[in-house]
Amino acid sequence: MVHAGSYDDRVESEIRIGVSSCLLGENVRFDGGHKRDPFLVGSFGRFVTWVPVCPEVEIGLGTPRESIRLERREGEIRLVGPKSGRDLTQVMRAYAERRVRALENAKLCGYVLKKDSPSCGMERVRVYDDKGVPARTGRGLFAEVLLQRLPNLPIEEEGRLSDARLRENFVERVFAYKRLSELFAGRWSVGDLVAFHTAEKLLVMAHSPEAYRRLGRRVAAAKGTPRTALREGYSDELMEALKVLATPRKHANVMQHMLGHFSETLAPAERQELLGLIGDHRHGLVPLVVPLTLIRHYVRRFDVAYLRGQAYLDPHPKELMLRNHV
Repeated sequence: MVHAGSYDDRVESEIRIGVSSCLLGENVRFDGGHKRDPFLVGSFGRFVTWVPVCPEVEIGLGTPRESIRLERREGEIRLVGPKSGRDLTQVMRAYAERRVRALENAKLCGYVLKKDSPSCGMERVRVYDDKGVPARTGRGLFAEVLLQRLPNLPIEEEGRLSDARLRENFVERVFAYKRLSELFAGRWSVGDLVAFHTAEKLLVMAHSPEAYRRLGRRVAAAKGTPRTALREGYSDELMEALKVLATPRKHANVMQHMLGHFSETLAPAERQELLGLIGDHRHGLVPLVVPLTLIRHYVRRFDVAYLRGQAYLDPHPKELMLRNHV
């Protein structure tokens, strides 16, 4: 079961992340090279266990090899080698179904795909028409199956992770997915779900106030809901809510809500200082870590139990410094 508290307290076992092998520095690219990603390997990699996958190598293509691409032929998307004319569509689709079924049992908490890849690209992959003209309208064939079969799994492309807000969102979803998985991994009660939801409330509010209200109603009706439907419905709605990007305005609203729990105990100057920092974040003048550091201080100082248990305060390891940049 997942417990409220600090990140270290709440995550009890390894976090397994699927990843395109080339992003870890493995020489599996068509040209014999790699696309090692410093953030994944050097920063995020300290906290996760990678599960590397290279669909092209795993269907038997050598390294180096002929480059392959997506082509539109008679209204269908095909995966082909343009020089040899070899059609790998069926081979890749059959492999993807098998591999993703195996990954479903690997207890993954996320997946990072290689952008632009005809096998792994998540979006805007080049699709060539019969004249050889590309349009960025495709999705890699392996990525397509992965996204269809594991809709709640946090999945991103490494290119998008260069955006600080998208990077923080992805990592936050990974750790939320881990907590959710641990909640439902064994025997659980409605009381366990209530405690879990209580700890996740402000995190959800920062992404989607509407989902915050819907999830609250779902939990309130939990005792009258069949267990499987409750687990699946809650999981679907939580992970969908966290896909919505948190904004400075929504963060500011959450922090003002938190302030209400200890506002009466602050000196007027302290209250004005914190309100000023929250306003500064709302207007993009300071990163999220600045007002949150002061809020954490007051939560400890006044021992505010409800806030102390909120995942929002520590959704991922502080060493990643993700909130220093949003």
